[in-house]
Amino acid sequence: MNHIVEIRSGIELPAMREAVTLLTSDGLKLVGELALPVGGEPVATLITLHPLPTHGGFMDSHVLRKASNRLPALANLAVLRFNTRGTSSPQGTSDGEFGEGITEVADVVAAVQFAKSRGLPNLWLVGWSFGTELALKYGPDQDVLGAILLSPPLHRTSDQELERWNSSGKRLVALVPEFDDYLTPEMAVARFARVHDIEIIGVQGAKHLWVGESSTTRVLNEIVRTVNPSAYPLPERVELVTTSAE
Repeated sequence: MNHIVEIRSGIELPAMREAVTLLTSDGLKLVGELALPVGGEPVATLITLHPLPTHGGFMDSHVLRKASNRLPALANLAVLRFNTRGTSSPQGTSDGEFGEGITEVADVVAAVQFAKSRGLPNLWLVGWSFGTELALKYGPDQDVLGAILLSPPLHRTSDQELERWNSSGKRLVALVPEFDDYLTPEMAVARFARVHDIEIIGVQGAKHLWVGESSTTRVLNEIVRTVNPSAYPLPERVELVTTSAE
């Protein structure tokens, strides 16, 4: 039996979900989850980097959770989420302690190496707030196609680290809320001026935390447009197959 459901805040679409552990080069175990499309291979992979853990960010932060809940089914994407060192969420607590974005380089490397060990294709870093700092600082050295930045504050990334993207051969896409608390679209154009090839998308009416279904939908659509344009735009409704016991 089939029925049509509307894509809205709490929906969790079918996916193969697996609790995973990432092992870092300095001996830490990081709590994570891998979500894969049901019944087929993914066309691309999102390695998500969450907001600042000292201010409530973790792998279950809502945009990342909704990406995992929707994009395997709607866009044929693999979504890897994990708690960086010292971060707790309902999924569990990762070893170690917060490293101000410095020791977290090992966390980023561990996530990319895990994805590669699973044979996942077309890897992309997707950072949100603090997670964008990790993507910007360490992405040029990783075997990824590029990075998608959600609400980049540019607090921890130096000009020299930005310039490294110019010789990386990787894409950069930044989604900047109109009413961001730290970096508005106009400010982003100026701060990212030293990066030769970056797409900056100002999102009208949005705020740093992307609160509201319209903001979430815009973020997920822009991610899909970048990594799997054949699945863009995402549907507003989807047909689900359900089974009933006789």
